[in-house]
Amino acid sequence: MAKKLVIKVTAGADAPERCSQAFTVAAVAVASGVDVSLWLTGESAWFAVPGRAAEFDLPHAAPLPDLLNSLLAGGRVTLCTQCAARRDLTEKDVIEGVRIAGAQVFVQEAMADDTQALVY
Repeated sequence: MAKKLVIKVTAGADAPERCSQAFTVAAVAVASGVDVSLWLTGESAWFAVPGRAAEFDLPHAAPLPDLLNSLLAGGRVTLCTQCAARRDLTEKDVIEGVRIAGAQVFVQEAMADDTQALVY
């Protein structure tokens, strides 16, 4: 089994089931002791902004704020640099603990030994 899991979520409220699946898998992995790095890209970038996860609603799914909080507590959450720039988001606009980084860092994480990468 991979010792590290890198998950890139590209969906937000525009594709709620895919978005929820990514957050759920990431949170379950953290709870299972896996080193998790979740990347917020595309429409999921908005979930780096305080309060935005609370606006997300999907019946029969775990609340997104709870999943995000578990990821911030036990994993790593990164907002894509370009996605942030396209939405005029800077480090002062995002939840404490969310870093902003670009493709070079994503590739470095995804290509590390004993790492599995998933994209939703």
